[in-house]
Amino acid sequence: MDSASTAAPFDPASITRPDPSLLTYYVITSLLTLIGFVFVFPVLYFKYHTLRYQFDEKGVSMAWGILFRREIYLTYRRIQDIHVSRNFIQRWLGLASVALQTASGSAGAEMTIEGIRRPEMLRDFLYSQMRGARGEDEAAETEEGQSAPQDEALALLREIRDELRRVRQRRETSA
Repeated sequence: MDSASTAAPFDPASITRPDPSLLTYYVITSLLTLIGFVFVFPVLYFKYHTLRYQFDEKGVSMAWGILFRREIYLTYRRIQDIHVSRNFIQRWLGLASVALQTASGSAGAEMTIEGIRRPEMLRDFLYSQMRGARGEDEAAETEEGQSAPQDEALALLREIRDELRRVRQRRETSA
């Protein structure tokens, strides 16, 4: 751990833009496409300059694009898994990508936060927020200590269960 990471506490709200080294990463990866550089780099250049992140108490949002604006908002409750990845060039530049996956059914990540210098701290923050969001359901308990029904479907299922028990008991006593 370097002195910069121990000097100040981690504040995810301070991450609003990717690290400037991400543009260098985009230049290098575009150059690796050789003749495709002319087509690949402008797209990555504009993505870098328009990429914005925002962390709030409910979730994380990411937006980018000029002609085709793309915005993604994930609540902490929806996040299922978090992956930190670094390829060779990213390690050399001190960068990482944090991929957030949901149960949406897609094979890839729902959101990838690119150009992060301290990905482990961001991952730990996101895991704590995920657990906190899931703990909200468990914290909603009645005075008797039983979980209150969260929605109508759960209440209906419990009602059906109780009715089936009564029918079963009547059947057993009459037989």
